Amino acid sequence: MAASAPADPLLSQVRAQGAVPRHVAIIMDGNGRWARERMLPRPFGHRSGMQSVREAVEAALDAGIGVLSLFAFSQENWQRPALEVSALMSLLEEYVQREVDELESKGVQVRVLGERERLAPPAAAAVDRLTSQTAHNDKLRLNLFISYGGRAELVRAARLLAEDVVAGRLVPADIDEEAFRAKLFTDDCPDPDLLIRTSGEQRISNFLLWQLAYTELFISPVLWPDFRRREFLEAILEFQNRDRRFGRVAV
Repeated sequence: MAASAPADPLLSQVRAQGAVPRHVAIIMDGNGRWARERMLPRPFGHRSGMQSVREAVEAALDAGIGVLSLFAFSQENWQRPALEVSALMSLLEEYVQREVDELESKGVQVRVLGERERLAPPAAAAVDRLTSQTAHNDKLRLNLFISYGGRAELVRAARLLAEDVVAGRLVPADIDEEAFRAKLFTDDCPDPDLLIRTSGEQRISNFLLWQLAYTELFISPVLWPDFRRREFLEAILEFQNRDRRFGRVAV
């Protein structure tokens, strides 16, 4: 990952505005359309999007954001053509090979969240390397959601709570929001303050259904492969100008 420029007007504005979001989540959408517009196969769009991942991580580090969550591969994506799924898994392995040492040196701790057991052995091995090599870092937490679905996460949490009740570790009357939250993949993270969705689509696509209850939404018309540092920092600036009330009346 290249070092950030010594003078970045947008970054200076972000820092001057004060508090940044603790947790930013991104639905990285538009790779296929980016490729189609250039009459290229869809995997070319996914490959180009890897640079946008790098720039988002760099910008999050520079802005002082604590957690960055990227929706990389949904459970529904397994239904795509086999060649595209294979290409995506190969890109995951390539990403780890190219970036893991840099992520470690920059202080990024990577967690891969979702149904990891569905990954083929080479992709699973790459994920294990990525998470183990960066486990000691604490400057930025990078959540990569792979083979993830929001509804499936809620069902999983309910099942884990039911298992605790059956085992006598919990009684139903003790199940509250905190008990439920503790069974989510993101149990040790604050909820996202800001969700960015690229490509102009206005939906959350089964991503973090519980966690997004009071998250600010930022819809960018830019396709993910073209979403770079500038667009990321502009989204942070927009967030800093929002009035977050969490259902309360402003005083």
